[in-house]
Amino acid sequence: DLDAAYVWYENSRQELGEEFLNAIDNCLSLIQANPLAYPIIYKQIHRTIVRKFPYGIFYLLKDDAVVVIACLHAKQNPQRLQNRI
Repeated sequence: DLDAAYVWYENSRQELGEEFLNAIDNCLSLIQANPLAYPIIYKQIHRTIVRKFPYGIFYLLKDDAVVVIACLHAKQNPQRLQNRI
């Protein structure tokens, strides 16, 4: 998911792919710092929106670990998420 998005953004505008990856990293840091801050949207799966980009990071908590299931564009079919569970 991330590789294709990076390439698309980088082809759209130089350095935009890097901005996208930085936004993902920032989002993951926020999740790690406070994983319960984001709503559960399906079963035990949480979602947060990536700032400045139309992507969501979907994750669950397993023991004390954050397990990222997907990083999906907001317009993608939600079935893609269910297929990964």
